[in-house]
Amino acid sequence: MSASMLFVPASSPDKFAKAQGGDAHALILDLEDSVPPDGKQQARENVVRMLGSRSSGQQLWVRVNSAGSGLLLQDLAAIVPQRPYGIVLPKCCGRDSLFPVACYLDALEASAGIAIGQTRILAIATETAASLFRLSDYAGVTDRLWGLAWGGEDLGADMGVISNSEGGVYTDPFRLARSLCVLGAAAAGVRAIDAVTVALKDTERVGREAQAAFRDGFSGKMAIHPAQIEAINHAFTFSSEKIAWARRVLAAFAANPGERALQLDGQMIDEPHAKQARRILESLG
Repeated sequence: MSASMLFVPASSPDKFAKAQGGDAHALILDLEDSVPPDGKQQARENVVRMLGSRSSGQQLWVRVNSAGSGLLLQDLAAIVPQRPYGIVLPKCCGRDSLFPVACYLDALEASAGIAIGQTRILAIATETAASLFRLSDYAGVTDRLWGLAWGGEDLGADMGVISNSEGGVYTDPFRLARSLCVLGAAAAGVRAIDAVTVALKDTERVGREAQAAFRDGFSGKMAIHPAQIEAINHAFTFSSEKIAWARRVLAAFAANPGERALQLDGQMIDEPHAKQARRILESLG
């Protein structure tokens, strides 16, 4: 399960140690935005040590630097042998961005004696205006693609906007980016991950955004402060009533093999309901 994904600056080993004792389902060790240019090499060395000293069952991801930075291959060469759960790929713009990285990972895993395909990719797929027009472009590129995430801060900078929200609600261009992300992920058959909430300790806004994301089909939400994790985890937890419903749906189809549509609790159920029921039960681990 990866409902809550907490960014941890790779330049702060102490924060990593604390995060390992927290409730985030996944940690994203960040080599990109939170690290200044003159700190990249030290941060990379820190990540190698962090991955080697993991002490919890959390997924450990690494946000690498973008291909355009000139630092991507150095990042991958350092971290792939340490077997992270996956990489978070920023500034991704469709097939042309994703495919070369998948090839780099093939070569690095082979060189390190790691089974090909082990390193997953979570692509941050809305950080430029151009990337919004490529969100239908991810299906079938690589089996490494684990999910698509959207982000509004870099997109806003690319667009030159004054603000991406008013009164704690995203403006239209950013709502569009969010919608295209979840639709693009569905089309590619991968998870959709919601953007961070930059209001660090506004847990009400975090909870509101997380609940809306859960409602709309996102599988999780990224976070930039430990105080945001509780609200995210709560929002992405199915109610006991919904879990019981899912079990009844699958039991009904199991008891009626070959049937395409059934009645349950006075309602018609068919394959889309069964698919939703499977998703609910799979989220329980």
